[in-house]
Amino acid sequence: MAKNKNNRFNEQTREVNVSTKVSADKTKTKVNGGVFIYTGAISTGELAKSLNIPVGEIIKFLFLQGKMVTINTILDDELIGLICLQYDYDFQKKTVVAAENFEDIEINDDPSKLKPRPAVVTIMGHVDHGKTTLIDAIRNSNLTAGEVGGISQEIGAYQKEVNGQKITFIDTPGHEAFTAMRARGASVTDIVVLVVAADDGVMPQTIEAIDHAKAAKVPIIVAINKMDKPGADPERVKTELMQHDVIAEDYGGDVMCVEISAKMKKNIDALLETILVVAEMGELKANPDRYALGTVLEAKLDRNEGPKATLLIQNGTLREGDYLVVGTSYGKARRMTNEFKKVLQVATPSTPVSVIGLSEVPLAGDRFMAFADESEARLIATKRKQIKDAKEKSQSSAASLEDLFNRIHEGETQTINIIVKADSTGSAEAVKSSLEKLNNEQVKINIVRATSGAITESDVLLASASNAIIYGFNVRPDARTRAKAEEDHIEIRLHRIIYALIEEIQAAMKGMLAPTIEEKVTGQAEVRRLFKVSKLGTIAGCMVTDGFIKAHNPVRVLRDGLIVYEGKLTSLQREKDQAKEVKAGFECGMLIENFNDVKEGDIVEGYEMVEKRD
Repeated sequence: MAKNKNNRFNEQTREVNVSTKVSADKTKTKVNGGVFIYTGAISTGELAKSLNIPVGEIIKFLFLQGKMVTINTILDDELIGLICLQYDYDFQKKTVVAAENFEDIEINDDPSKLKPRPAVVTIMGHVDHGKTTLIDAIRNSNLTAGEVGGISQEIGAYQKEVNGQKITFIDTPGHEAFTAMRARGASVTDIVVLVVAADDGVMPQTIEAIDHAKAAKVPIIVAINKMDKPGADPERVKTELMQHDVIAEDYGGDVMCVEISAKMKKNIDALLETILVVAEMGELKANPDRYALGTVLEAKLDRNEGPKATLLIQNGTLREGDYLVVGTSYGKARRMTNEFKKVLQVATPSTPVSVIGLSEVPLAGDRFMAFADESEARLIATKRKQIKDAKEKSQSSAASLEDLFNRIHEGETQTINIIVKADSTGSAEAVKSSLEKLNNEQVKINIVRATSGAITESDVLLASASNAIIYGFNVRPDARTRAKAEEDHIEIRLHRIIYALIEEIQAAMKGMLAPTIEEKVTGQAEVRRLFKVSKLGTIAGCMVTDGFIKAHNPVRVLRDGLIVYEGKLTSLQREKDQAKEVKAGFECGMLIENFNDVKEGDIVEGYEMVEKRD
């Protein structure tokens, strides 16, 4: 920590970061107002000195309690508490958070220094329900022309002033981006505006948006759009939303709904005022008189300016020239610009800014913090890089049934989050209902999502963000989704019999999970051409797209992510010869036993059952 007068930079009046102050404080113990405050491990001698009590007296007291200690014995928290109570001291243990772990710091700013900040809003909803048109209407701009008031839009975030108060809007290309940021520990959104078309109602992506907003635990405002359409039926929209626990105020709930027409720019002001009302209810505040911390919204490598990041200031004030640690990179805020490329000297809480001057390109969702000088920023960034590399090599934070078993065995009360994907809505509801009935005092089943359709990358991202296990019932992930799940350490468990799925969860909840045989997918092949042979049946001309296909392994045929057949191959040919195995990148011919209804575009998935090693 650089030594600056009054713990401040030059003439600036911002407070030094809590993290830096704590990590630089070498005092392990102190007494303040009759309270003994300590950090980390302390010995009998250190405790005696801090409390100004003869060490022999403490050793004698503990001896009478049946505890044998010496002057150098390291005392546990229980013994420290026992001694403090004996000598009429309260006690408090403070956890030291190292500066390189600034995400973990609890910011306890003086309430008198907190000031209202703008709400950060994300607009979400189903495709073609009018998200872009609404953003266009709010900005009074034409996004399709790529310009705002004649000035190119520089960053994917912007501010709008309403009745003298600012609102920050974040552009997100989809739920995946929203969730990917949250999966990286970034909670940047205060309010979600859910756009639902009045003539179309609740659609699959609407439900996804609701799931993501609930997982993020942020309030929802429903913008019922396209009220100018002849078939507009806002009451139908509200009724459909009730099925997903989004209950409008006039139906007895707490969700505000605003009927708008983004195309006609009707009632946009009412929506903005509703956002201000919800923001006021949330009492959103921050301390502008401290060094900035926040989150990376997006980042890229600019050909002319080098690494460039869009930062959202969540607390404190960022000034041009401040030193930053951003994810595992560091640097100096050489220049800050807003969405209109206007150069800013100062960025206050909830302000999005584009910054250049970093050592490398960070990732969306990375956290950032300002520090006292460049050498400190470089040192902390290096430590963060080392910590990140070590975690990636040795840890998986994702949930698994084995984790659940271990935690239950240790006597912990657990909530297990589950995403259910099934071949039909009825099946998804049946699985959801059956799982929810398994709740007991020790384990609670929380269904994050239960829908029909193939397992997709969106499901994997939601599982990563909510620490969930994905259960597939009569559906399969494709190779890309499976690879994403493996990369993010997300467990996907697949079943075809509902009772087997339920029994597996029950076994885990009872602490009896002991799988010995598991399915291993070897590869996938896409059907490109069909050849009808009268004596043999339909030969599928395929390209192996992932892994390998073995002649004697069982296979299943997938169509749009759903299983249409399971069996085995009668024949596997490479060119004109029989083959034992065909690897990715090669073409082959397959004859599937007792199945001639194969179609172009189908996926043939090979798998084998292997014994799981303990």
